[in-house]
Amino acid sequence: MISEVKKSDNQQLVLQNNPDVTLYIKREDLLHPHISGNKYRKLKYNLQQARLENKTTLLTFGGVYSNHIAATAAAGKEFGFNTIGVIRGEELSAENPSSPTLHFAKSNGMQLHFISRENYRLKDTAEFLLKLEQQFGDFYLIPEGGTNSLAVKGCEEILTDEDACFDFICAAVGTGGTISGLVNTSKVHQKVIGFSALKGDFLSEEVKKWTGKNNWHITDGYCFGGYAKINRDLIEFINQFKQETGIQLDPVYNGKMMYGIFKMIAEEKFPKKSRILAVHTGGLQGIAGMNENLKKRNLPLIQ
Repeated sequence: MISEVKKSDNQQLVLQNNPDVTLYIKREDLLHPHISGNKYRKLKYNLQQARLENKTTLLTFGGVYSNHIAATAAAGKEFGFNTIGVIRGEELSAENPSSPTLHFAKSNGMQLHFISRENYRLKDTAEFLLKLEQQFGDFYLIPEGGTNSLAVKGCEEILTDEDACFDFICAAVGTGGTISGLVNTSKVHQKVIGFSALKGDFLSEEVKKWTGKNNWHITDGYCFGGYAKINRDLIEFINQFKQETGIQLDPVYNGKMMYGIFKMIAEEKFPKKSRILAVHTGGLQGIAGMNENLKKRNLPLIQ
């Protein structure tokens, strides 16, 4: 069972184009080879709660390239839970899932249940959940993306006392759980910046459900048009970043966050002498699926 998590190392990146700003990256992506980064944090207390409730099956939701689906499947296999993934898109099939993510989930024992996009929008309703219970029996429910109060509690453990030296904490935002945990444990002098993977400002309302602090904001200025949208500029940035640092970024979350941080530094949006901590939340399993799409679009691949 996930109980203790080793500390993730902070690596310093020296930015030659701006010596007045220091950027560090917290390698949460190295916590576990398959239960990656923030997903490890989000699942920690949920799995403990499932055990307390004597649940043997985890049920959750996601898309065909979902980091959360992959992580839940891996956690189920490692810690002895049955897993069910309710997948958006009934054009797929459990016998022949078309994405590397779903192949991985199935290989880890996850039962895949495909539903239409129309029905997927009903996933949080009591009526829909009752139908799932009638179909699959008793289960422990984990929301899409893994965000709930227990997930936020897990993400509150990302920052350590050693991180108090930073002025800015940066993280990618998908459902709001990770940044909420970061905000809750941030210090008075720190500002938390969330880089949204989605277009729009609705995620701010989600974060307000989990924190009463106001030392944070979310920007969608670097989402490249929306969730999982990507162009040549972002691909080249991710590949160059890896070449220069040896650190792999995913294209949906952390690549966009780091692109945004570099743009903000270049545009002098951080005060001089700022110490910035960027949290690498993992999600690298999604690169294989993204590269399949990039091939179809005749775009360069993520290396």
